[in-house]
Amino acid sequence: MSENKEEVVAEEKVAPVVEEKDEKTATDKKKFYKQHKVNKKKVCIFCEDKNCKFIDYKDPRLKKFVTEKGKIIPSRQTGTCSRHQRELTVAIKRARNIALLPFSGD
Repeated sequence: MSENKEEVVAEEKVAPVVEEKDEKTATDKKKFYKQHKVNKKKVCIFCEDKNCKFIDYKDPRLKKFVTEKGKIIPSRQTGTCSRHQRELTVAIKRARNIALLPFSGD
């Protein structure tokens, strides 16, 4: 009788076979879209504006290029070209010295 109980217990421990689904799960889809994401080319705001010959320290658009902590946002995030990014940093630093922009976000 003890042998029969052991056989029954052994049969219960076997995990049931689950059929695999052919459909993709949500995590597989997320991974796929992350890998095949097409990045749009960011365009320089100052290059688009034909009337803007240089970036002035009094320009109200300068606040967009500074974080809450007061750091200058890099060009890879804003999309500005290298020429305008250099002008932008000079303008932001001048605006800080005249107290038009804060040095920190306090």
